[in-house]
Amino acid sequence: MDEIQTARKLIFEWKGDSYVFGEGVLEKVGELAKDYGGSTLMIASSAHDWIKKPLSRILGSLEEGGVKYDIVLGARPNCPLNDLYRIAYHIALHRPQSLIALGGGSTIDAVKAASVLATYSPAEVSRTLGISWDKACTIDPYFGTGVVSMLREKTGKDILPVIAVQTASGSAAHLTKYSNVTDPLAGQKKLIVDEAIVPKRAVFDYLVTLGAPRDLTLDGAFDGISHIWEVFMGATGKSYYNRVKEIARVGIRLIVKNLRLAIEEDDVYSRVALGLGTDLGGYAIMIGGTSGPHLGSFSLVDVLTHGRACAILNPYYTVFFASKIEDQLSTIAPILQEAGFIREDLRTIGGRKLAEAVARGFLSLYRSFGIPTTLGEAGVSRAHLERMLFAAKDPQLKMKLLNMPIPLDPEGGDIERYMKGVLEAAFTGDLSLIEDVKSRS
Repeated sequence: MDEIQTARKLIFEWKGDSYVFGEGVLEKVGELAKDYGGSTLMIASSAHDWIKKPLSRILGSLEEGGVKYDIVLGARPNCPLNDLYRIAYHIALHRPQSLIALGGGSTIDAVKAASVLATYSPAEVSRTLGISWDKACTIDPYFGTGVVSMLREKTGKDILPVIAVQTASGSAAHLTKYSNVTDPLAGQKKLIVDEAIVPKRAVFDYLVTLGAPRDLTLDGAFDGISHIWEVFMGATGKSYYNRVKEIARVGIRLIVKNLRLAIEEDDVYSRVALGLGTDLGGYAIMIGGTSGPHLGSFSLVDVLTHGRACAILNPYYTVFFASKIEDQLSTIAPILQEAGFIREDLRTIGGRKLAEAVARGFLSLYRSFGIPTTLGEAGVSRAHLERMLFAAKDPQLKMKLLNMPIPLDPEGGDIERYMKGVLEAAFTGDLSLIEDVKSRS
C-alpha cells in the first residue's frame, strides 16, 4: 500500500462517514446541509479569488437539494475578535438550522466559536460558570479546555451544527476541536479546545487547492508538519505513541516529498498528497497536542503567519527536547535525508547530535523555499520575545506547556530558565544557547 492509500485509510478509520474527502466531492455539501433542515447560513472567505468557483458549486448543490441559504463574509487571517462577533451576530439574526463554513482555518475557526456564542446566552454562561455578566457577554470564558462541553452538559443545549468545507491544505480546522481567536490590539492569539466544537460534518475537495498561491501553500504545509511533529515529540510514553508514529511517517513524508511539486507543477497528485498529509496533521492534534512552537506562534500574529512561525520555532524546540525523543528523531531524520536536507551519516549519531542534524534538516528545507530560518531574520523583535515569555505563563495556554516531552512549570521558574534560551536560539540561530535538561521527566 503506497503512502496515498495509507493516508486515505488512516483518515477514514478516524473520521468515517462524517468526513467527505478526495477529488470532486464538493457537490456533497448540499446533501449534508439538507440532513440538518431546510435552511443554512453560508459563511464564506473572500481572501482568494478561487473561492468564487467552489462557492458557486456549493450554492448550486444547496439549490438542488431545496435548502434555503444566506451568505455572509468569513474571517480575515487569524480570526480577529471583531470578525468573530460579526459572524455570531449574523447567526443570531438569520437563525439557520446549520452553518456552512467555506474557507481556510481562520473562517472555520471563527464559525466554530461563533456557533458557541450564538447558542448560549450571557445569563446561562454567567450562572453556569459563576462569572460576571459583562465577562459572560464575550468569548473570553471559553478559552482553555472543555468549557463548551460543560455548558452543553449543564444546559442540555448543543451548538448549531457546523459543516466545515476546507479550501486550503494546512490547519485541518475542519476536523478538529480547536478554535484560534486573535485579539488584534494585544497582538495575542488564544485558543478554545473542546470536543463539542468539532464540526459535525466536513468536506475537503483537494482539487479546490489547485492554483493556490505559493505562500499559502508553504504556510499550510509547514503548519501540517508542525502539527504532526509537535504531537509526535510529545507522545513519548503515551498509549497512542505507535499510532502517532505511523501518522508521522506517512504524513510528514507526503508533505516533504510533494511540496515543491505542488508549488512548481501544481499537479493533481501533489495537491492531493498535501491535502492528505495536512489532514493527518489534524488527526495528530486530535490524539495529542501541540506544544512550545504553537504556543510561541500565538504571540507573533502581527509579524508572521501561523504556519511560518511554527516552522521557525520547531527546529529549536527539537534540540531542547533531544533527550526525550530519540525514536522520534530516528523516524523523521531519514525522511529529511531522502529529500536531501540532511547530509550526516545517521548511523553514527544520536542524542543531541541527531536532534541538531534534524533541526538543521528542517532549516535547510525552509531555506530551499526562501523562508527565514530565525525569528530575527523574519522580522520578530525582542519585544516579541518578551511577549512570548509572558504569554507562556497564561493559565489558559498551560496545556501547551504540559504537552511538551519536557514539561515546563511557569510557577517554578522554568520559563526564564529554559524557554528563554530556546527563544534566544530561535532569534539568533545559535543552537548552543539551548540548554540540555536531561533530568526532567
